[in-house]
Amino acid sequence: MSVSKNNEIMDNQQFSLFDDDQGEEILPVTKGNLNVVKLEFVEGHSATWRELFEGYDELYAITYSSGIGFINKLIGLFAKAEIIFGCEQVMSYSLNEVMAFQTALVERIRSNKAKDKLIDRIKDGTLKFLVTRTKLSHEKIYLLSAENGRRRVVMGSANMSDQAFSGRQRENISYMDGEEAYNWYMSIYESLKTDCTDDITEKSILVSDSCDGIDELPVSHTVKVKKALTIVPDKEYNDEIEFALNVNNISANIKPIIPKPDKKGVILLSPSSVTMMKTRARESAERVREKRMEFPQLVINTDSKTVFLNEKRVALNPARSDVENDVNLFIQYMEGYNIFHGDYEYMQRRYYEFANWFFCSPFMAVMRDTAKRYNQNILPYPIFGLVYGQSKAGKTSFLETLQKMMIGQKATMAAPEFTRKTIDGLRYEVKGVPIIVDDLTRNRFSQHAIETIKNDSFGVAERNVNYPAVVISANEDVKSVTQEIIRRTVICRVQAGLTNTEVMKSNIVRKVQKNIGTAFYREYVKRMLNMIPDLIDEMKDDDAVSAPDILKVSSEIIMGIISEHTKNIPEYIRELSLDDYFSERVTGDYAIRTIQNAWKTSKECFDIDRKTGKLRYNAGQLYDADRIIKELPENLVATRSREWVVMDLETAKQFFSIDFKLGFFDKFFKK
Repeated sequence: MSVSKNNEIMDNQQFSLFDDDQGEEILPVTKGNLNVVKLEFVEGHSATWRELFEGYDELYAITYSSGIGFINKLIGLFAKAEIIFGCEQVMSYSLNEVMAFQTALVERIRSNKAKDKLIDRIKDGTLKFLVTRTKLSHEKIYLLSAENGRRRVVMGSANMSDQAFSGRQRENISYMDGEEAYNWYMSIYESLKTDCTDDITEKSILVSDSCDGIDELPVSHTVKVKKALTIVPDKEYNDEIEFALNVNNISANIKPIIPKPDKKGVILLSPSSVTMMKTRARESAERVREKRMEFPQLVINTDSKTVFLNEKRVALNPARSDVENDVNLFIQYMEGYNIFHGDYEYMQRRYYEFANWFFCSPFMAVMRDTAKRYNQNILPYPIFGLVYGQSKAGKTSFLETLQKMMIGQKATMAAPEFTRKTIDGLRYEVKGVPIIVDDLTRNRFSQHAIETIKNDSFGVAERNVNYPAVVISANEDVKSVTQEIIRRTVICRVQAGLTNTEVMKSNIVRKVQKNIGTAFYREYVKRMLNMIPDLIDEMKDDDAVSAPDILKVSSEIIMGIISEHTKNIPEYIRELSLDDYFSERVTGDYAIRTIQNAWKTSKECFDIDRKTGKLRYNAGQLYDADRIIKELPENLVATRSREWVVMDLETAKQFFSIDFKLGFFDKFFKK
């Protein structure tokens, strides 16, 4: 046996994790030349895993995937053991992926029956677990040493698991005995350990997770020790990642058509089984085709600046007269809210804000994809909208009108059909045009919509840049919208409406929907396509102070088109920004309006304690108090005591724009 060494290590800023005044660490990564070991064949023979590993005192191993049960058996043979775990999945090693991988690995160790034994050995220093945070974890290497000087290197395709070392599957397993081979591989082990791993401590196993225990994850422990660490993921998805994701997607599509396994989990395939699968596949394809016929397919290609609707290319050069017609009809439609009872001016502003997001929504997928690839925040690019409020507020007709302006037709999903599984399936099949779910009930919203909205990973991993937004309309009984939903959803709450007879007599909706075309939206898309490349380039800039505001750009384009085609622009048509959708005063709008109205009309509902600096408000009902608290920002330190909402007085003055001072007669009547 002979060993040839070729180990050229070049500096490359592959990873980085938190910038700090105390500096940052640049990690070495092998580039260019390969580490190659020249071997000579001696013999081949059969052996059990014990025969391969027994007789040595120390183990140093790198494994790509593993089985904790087998690890516990294996390390029982050694007085000292160190194991570096690599990730068995293909990923780009962004910070969120590193943390997710480490969380899953630690949880796997924590949930194993051998956990206590492993922790005892970690505590007494005879066992060390480490986890990689780079791609340099593809090796399967086992370094064995004995006190009498014997050395062995086991390598090949076998990971540290029962499946690999039981003989039940084919593996390429080789070993070399001797000092020279051991030292060569030990240098590789030490390089990986020093530069690219994090320590799994006893506390990591006991308490770390991706929520409250995030500071005890292995990567967080490294930051505490080294004071500064930076992680810069690979910014380009490679073919391996795309292939792995494609396999996962195809597997998910095939799963429903395969035969069910027997009680032992075995699937018996026969010619009739294959025929049955073919039939099921055809039926599934037909269902997909029907969905595509029911829901329009709007594909906007930001690279080629082309648009296709139901596979037909859309002309992005509408006649000026057609654009002017659409602009005037849209304003006429919005002016129709002037006859509504209630705060119709507020409703017009909110509806216009929602329209801006609705028109912009087909571009959100590509923005979210870019944000993910360049380790940016995806929250500024929302893909869910909620329109709710009292009945007869024109919610359904408003959404239908926006759809008509986009694609010239209407398509909605009935509320009883809405489940998380159904809507996610549709989002994979439908493209571009928002899916409208009409009149969703409170129970169905709680059971299905909340988890769907919270799923930030949808479409991102697959690099899907054409999935649609989801718009939900609901009545007033959707009372409790939590902060985790508010920050992911464009919310439009309306509090004005018509009487039954006024609804029957009004013909504005029918007139506008009959005559309005798609010219305005085609002009809008053409101008947006010219702006998207700049927004994407801005996203790639590591020095950018804030995320590109696509909603601001969208509103500027709409304002530009409208101002070019009409002289009288209503006040509600204005330039917008992300703050108009997600600032604390916007997301807390219901709470603000409730408190302000109550202060004007019912000061007896307030209790002001200037000594303790507390403001108490009696909401009347428990659910109303809960609803207000969920909209209030954290700095109000709001709590609930039965139907009372308790807040910090000074902060409340600023947030609600009220001085909360009672006059003489207020105090008299309060007594």
